[in-house]
Amino acid sequence: MPAARSTFLGDDLSVANSASARSLNSIHGDQSSPRTPPTPPYREARLPSSTGEDDERTPYERVLYGLHHDQRWLKEITLGRRVGFYRFRGELGQGNFSTVRLAFHQLTRDKVAVKVIDKAKLDQKTQRMLAREIANMDAVAHPNIIRLFEVVETLSRIHLVMEFAPGGELFNRVTTDGRLEDRQAAGVFAQVLAAVSYLHDLSIIHRDIKAENVFLSGPGQVKLGDFGFSTRVNDLEQQLTTFCGSPPYAAPELYKDESYQGPAVDIWALGVLLYFILTADMPFKANTVAGLKRHILAGGYTIPEHVTQIPTSLITSLLAPQPSDRPSAVELASHPFLENAGKDLSSLKPLPDHLVAPVLSEPQHEVEVEAVSTLESWGISRDALDDGRTQGARSPALATYRILAHRLAFPAPSQEPHAPPQPQHSSAPSSPSKDASPKRRIGRLVKNGHAGISPNQVKSKACVIV
Repeated sequence: MPAARSTFLGDDLSVANSASARSLNSIHGDQSSPRTPPTPPYREARLPSSTGEDDERTPYERVLYGLHHDQRWLKEITLGRRVGFYRFRGELGQGNFSTVRLAFHQLTRDKVAVKVIDKAKLDQKTQRMLAREIANMDAVAHPNIIRLFEVVETLSRIHLVMEFAPGGELFNRVTTDGRLEDRQAAGVFAQVLAAVSYLHDLSIIHRDIKAENVFLSGPGQVKLGDFGFSTRVNDLEQQLTTFCGSPPYAAPELYKDESYQGPAVDIWALGVLLYFILTADMPFKANTVAGLKRHILAGGYTIPEHVTQIPTSLITSLLAPQPSDRPSAVELASHPFLENAGKDLSSLKPLPDHLVAPVLSEPQHEVEVEAVSTLESWGISRDALDDGRTQGARSPALATYRILAHRLAFPAPSQEPHAPPQPQHSSAPSSPSKDASPKRRIGRLVKNGHAGISPNQVKSKACVIV
């Protein structure tokens, strides 16, 4: 029986206990802001008040009062169920030094993903990596990159409040439902490529591109996330010496005792990613990192027969052993495989300035006008938003704006993106079956490598490669 085919990617791809009191208080700003109640569908946070002043407070003031005075909220903060403007509702995943949790913003009611990092687990090196992660995520704004909305720091933890992708990881989609057809794979690859090309234009190297770090945010929409190993270089030809990433996706030069250029490492990882989504398998496999190193350095892998010639040519160019032989992200955009992407690659542009921070000058985009007006009705003034521009992700006011403006600019689709996949009967299996003939399973041999053994559903753990 063919594996059930998920409808999420879509057949049509065109389609501190809180922040510091000083930071929180800075949101209110000008007391002359209007105090009209928010318009639907936004819900206010109703809190008990022994002073009888509850009805006189703006929605922001009620949340601020709860953070500092409401005993139930204070207990939730102590128990780790709430931080800043966010209340936790569940766990989404685990990282090397962190936990990713689902939360709701108490004013906008939007879902967000919060990466919770325990400061006690961070040494000097990981502290520097975290600082780079925050700086790099705060510097980028692209429709195919997970957005950083806010950074909330407490005495023991750092919280990275990020865009929530309801479809989860691309890795889980492929391992559960099978490989993607060429058109779906082209759409996914085009979007990840657009993100990587944008990062390279900003001299940012991701260094951990893999299916586990690509997230399904809506029908036909994917986003690249997890910038824990990212770095910003002075020049794209700068030589790097930190050997990090996920071993199955690591380029040969990372396993050699020499420096490397960042863009070529990202390009190699794109090749492994493309192979994975087209085959639901990995080109290089082994039970140990040492075995994986041998296979990657040997350069041998097998492309299954069902992968056609055009994507095969793209995979082989991406997985070129010599970094200088790999195409750049810009060169990849013209490859024939991407003609099947179902969308114009030129449309995958960086997000406009008004989604990063309010411009607060004429003319204003309608999204900015609506977002600023709503925030003013909640008690968050234009002065507070203007001050937030200098604080960046450390500003609760700016974070509230970013979350609301993002929702207004990208409304949720009418069909729930996380709806369960509906099986589609097909004469061809989505991945090679166990009783397939040896010829069908082996396909085309690229170079002369060795086949390893590794369970398909074991996730790639990021680490420092030794």
